[in-house]
Amino acid sequence: MTRATIRAWYLVHKWTSLICTLFLLMLCVTGLPLIFHDEIDALSGEPDRMSVAGPPSSSDASGLKPLDAMLAKVLASRPGEVPVFMAFDNDTPLMTITTAPRPDSKAAEMTIHVLNRATGETTGRESEEGVMHFLLQLHTDMFLGLPGMLLLGLMGFLFFIALVSGTVLYAPFMRKLDFGTLRVSRSERLRQIDYHNLLGIVALAWMCVVGLSGVINAAATPLRQMWQMGELAEMTRAYEGQPPLPPSRYGSIDKAMAQVREARPGNNPQFIAFPGGAFSSRHHYAVFLQGTTKLTEHVLTPALVDAEKGVLTDIRQMPWYMVALSYSQPLHFGDYGALPLKILWAILDIFTIYVLWTGVRLWFGKRRTSTDAHVREVESGGLVVPAE
Repeated sequence: MTRATIRAWYLVHKWTSLICTLFLLMLCVTGLPLIFHDEIDALSGEPDRMSVAGPPSSSDASGLKPLDAMLAKVLASRPGEVPVFMAFDNDTPLMTITTAPRPDSKAAEMTIHVLNRATGETTGRESEEGVMHFLLQLHTDMFLGLPGMLLLGLMGFLFFIALVSGTVLYAPFMRKLDFGTLRVSRSERLRQIDYHNLLGIVALAWMCVVGLSGVINAAATPLRQMWQMGELAEMTRAYEGQPPLPPSRYGSIDKAMAQVREARPGNNPQFIAFPGGAFSSRHHYAVFLQGTTKLTEHVLTPALVDAEKGVLTDIRQMPWYMVALSYSQPLHFGDYGALPLKILWAILDIFTIYVLWTGVRLWFGKRRTSTDAHVREVESGGLVVPAE
């Protein structure tokens, strides 16, 4: 690698790292507790879902209250509101029904009701407050909505470029040093460089995966809008030009679910989007199905049922970009496995925090050192270092 090439890669690594590091530090710090959100919710007094007896709420087994009865119960307690979502638990009889003043209401106007289909009782309401919700919002969009999500997505992309350029520079830097060499007897700066490089290489694959999955997650809203304007519009083309279906003409949810189960008997319903919302048309119940394995349960298949007639009108797989989004969301937080995978995710997250923090300290400590001096350091394999 020529000196000019090393200089170009060094400048790419320097500036992409400097631009994104503070954002990435915030994401890593807030992401650490979010990895264990289920365990933290249990410790903070949230009800243990597995202690609720009965068949899964998504099951069509006997012993569960009809969906129509559960919906009527919630709407009776919220006069003037309409249903927006109905979601199911594939492990317990718990379910949620979301209501709002209008089908297209903003999230802040919605109320999430938790019910037990085995008993027919309301068990409470999910809160959009608390520390974990604050951390999730900060981690997702910094309370800036879509602009915040896109900004963090850009920072994730710059982070990936910084990882690639850092890996390219690592090869000549370690040419005359054994892998994992820690020059602990030298200066503090050299020790920081060696730890920065070693932990960066150890966690490289993980940082690439989490960084790129974060970029995909940040594009969730545009991707969803693309699906709505493309596949969803095509699935509902026969209803084009018709006025929105008023809630007073909504038909039976149980009948709609029976239609979907008959068409896809090997899938479980994850949630239902009611007409007029972001996930459905103005005339359909959109029943989103999921697989039965740890891998396939994250990929959703939408089935559209005429909300007035209860007739299944279309069912098809999500396009590739929505499948990528479905896989990236749980991958980002290590939700594919149990607690051991989450612990591994947390360890690698801590490694990344250290790499980012040492990068900031190294830059502040030697920000007056010339670029040529740093290039010579890389070119020499770490043997010629800038003046201490």
